[in-house]
Amino acid sequence: MATIIPQGYKSLLNVYDTQKAIGLLKRLFEDNLSGALGIHRVSAPLFVEEQTGLNDNLNGYERPVSFEINATGTEAQVVQSLAKWKRMALKVYDFHPGHGLYTDMNAIRRDEDVLDNLHSVYVDQWDWEKVIHESERTEEYLKDTVRKIVKAVCQTQQTLQALYPALKCLGTLQEDVTFITAQELEDRYPDLTPKEREDAITRIHPTVFIMGIGAPLRSGKPHDGRSPDYDDWSLNGDILFRNEVLDCPFELSSMGIRVSPQSLDRQLTAAGCDDRRERLYHRMLLNGELPFTIGGGIGQSRLCMLLLGKAHIGEVQSSVWPAETTEACRKAGVLLL
Repeated sequence: MATIIPQGYKSLLNVYDTQKAIGLLKRLFEDNLSGALGIHRVSAPLFVEEQTGLNDNLNGYERPVSFEINATGTEAQVVQSLAKWKRMALKVYDFHPGHGLYTDMNAIRRDEDVLDNLHSVYVDQWDWEKVIHESERTEEYLKDTVRKIVKAVCQTQQTLQALYPALKCLGTLQEDVTFITAQELEDRYPDLTPKEREDAITRIHPTVFIMGIGAPLRSGKPHDGRSPDYDDWSLNGDILFRNEVLDCPFELSSMGIRVSPQSLDRQLTAAGCDDRRERLYHRMLLNGELPFTIGGGIGQSRLCMLLLGKAHIGEVQSSVWPAETTEACRKAGVLLL
């Protein structure tokens, strides 16, 4: 979508209260999330060395921001997400099943296709990862985790609305999650694009988890791209809410049960990425040296937009925008930070 300011839109909080609410929201949600999932905060890198293979390749075409480190003579990359790093960290920190970590992840997505109400070149999210037993690599375990995350979001909203009554006009998010596979969604709406399918399903069910993202569907195309080396494409998905301010589907989280040695082997070949097998992370995973895990990312600015009723992501984060976006927001009285 292009940058669109809804007719008659006005921020529910002034800039000062917005900044206070953002800080409170993040603290509340971290407490709710860590309690629900049994995860603990850790420090994380802003950049990693390229040859480790720890950076996230996302959809495969995004170029990481790279730079040379003079003192080491190596090339580093600003992280695009911490999907692989987290799994390595769980091994290093000796976490056991039922326990995990979360961290603040800050990234630069230089190849973001469109900068609009929801997309920025600056990405901030809570990256989390939890050790599980191999027997817990099931659809039911995945669904149970999704429900816990959605409940944490709804609890955070309830507290915020009690403290900032102006936010009550947004209504409350639907805690009951509708689960549907990407293939079922394609079968239901075969003539629509994936994004149009998301729009259609969230108009009926305002809180949805779309499962099975990454592998080609019967149409020959995947619902969306996924790197082959972190999520198991049969045990992953996206959490979507209906954003009533923008009248659109709103992806808050991409998550899933992570690849086993067997599913990594299959997915590397299917994605034409067999060259990654010799990198440290991939060798360890294929050799069964890393724990079984579940994890994902939850957008910090996205959550702030949703719970504070903001129309543009630039109202809750500082970034760089095209001139036409800046001008459209100025005319509409929307303050970009």
